[in-house]
Amino acid sequence: MSVISFDTVIEFIETLSIPEQEELFELIKKRRVERRHSEIVKNAQETFEAMEQGTAKRGNLEQLRSYLLADEEE
Repeated sequence: MSVISFDTVIEFIETLSIPEQEELFELIKKRRVERRHSEIVKNAQETFEAMEQGTAKRGNLEQLRSYLLADEEE
């Protein structure tokens, strides 16, 4: 698969009609939403698996903050 530069992509998009550009932008937006949805589903599945295995960390916001800050200090 050949790589196309970002500038080339922009130049190509500018050759499209306004309706074609709008359709392209909507398609990109839809695909980004779908990709994010898939990431959320995957994260949820991993969390449920961790809960079932007893490896999920539980706590309130302050405990989570302390846990995350402790990781930064290491």
